[in-house]
Parts: sequence; structure tokens; C-alpha cells
Amino acid sequence: MPPPNQLDIGSVLIVDDVPENLSFLSDALDEAGYMVLVATSGKSTLERLDHFLPDVILLDAVMPGMDGFETCRRIKAQPESAGIPVIFMTGLSESEHVVRGFEVGGTDYVTNPIKPEEVIARVATHIRNARLVRQAHSAIEAVGLAVVVLNEDLTPEWMTPGAKKLLCVSM
Repeated sequence: MPPPNQLDIGSVLIVDDVPENLSFLSDALDEAGYMVLVATSGKSTLERLDHFLPDVILLDAVMPGMDGFETCRRIKAQPESAGIPVIFMTGLSESEHVVRGFEVGGTDYVTNPIKPEEVIARVATHIRNARLVRQAHSAIEAVGLAVVVLNEDLTPEWMTPGAKKLLCVSM
């Protein structure tokens, strides 16, 4: 796969407690032109996100301590990191695990054996989509529209600064 345009280089945070997996994926993504960061636990992932927000996160579901599902739930609970696509990568292939990954906010789910070409294609797609969403949000905010997006239980999922001001709400 050709490397991304240098102006569009993406950043990927790989989270896995197995050094061989980190090395394998890091090398493949680096070779494809991505900036790669690594974390070896859920806790270190959350700490890294306090300092840097990657374009996408590749997250192992099975880790000691805080597993990937809880890590993802916490990532999505923070407004600063909620929009980052999370791709689960794991040996857990039962439907209940795949469903759980999406329920906690995962964007995609790949199972072992990991195929670098597929992961790179998924990373590129999710980065592109996340950037389009951010651009749409910025465009809406730039024209001063007051927009509120509600989730299924009718609570605000996202709103423009104009909507927050009109509704006197802090998110």
C-alpha cells in the first residue's frame, strides 16, 4: 500500500501488552508512513491521551489489569478523546466479544491473525472518516449554527458552542 500523502500523515497509538505484537504492527505502520506511538496497558494509554491525541487507536481487548473494553469505554467518556476511532485487535472472535467492542465505543474489530495490509487499510479509512467529521463540526461552528445531536436516549451527544450558549449547558 502506498504511504499516505506527507501532508496527511496520521498518528496511530498501538496498545498491546505483548512486545512482539507492538513491534510487528509498529514496523508495518511506520513503513506505511504513519507516526506510531505505543502503550502496554490501559492505564498507560489513558496517561498518553492526556498529552497527545492520535488519529486512531489500535487496542488489544485482552490485557492484564484494565482490559481493552474498559480502556475504550474510558477513552470514549472523555470529550477530548471521544472522537478518536478505536480499532479492537484481538483473538476474541466470539460474537459476544465483537458486540461488546462496539457497545463500549469501538469503531472496528479485527481478529487474529492480524494482517498488516488490512490493518493499514482500516487505519487509513478511519483516519479519513474522523477527519471528515471534524471538518464538518468545524464548518458548522464557523457559520455559527446552533446544532444539537442527541443519542438514542435523547441526551445530547454533541453540540456546537452556539447551542451550548443558547442552552446554557456545559459538556
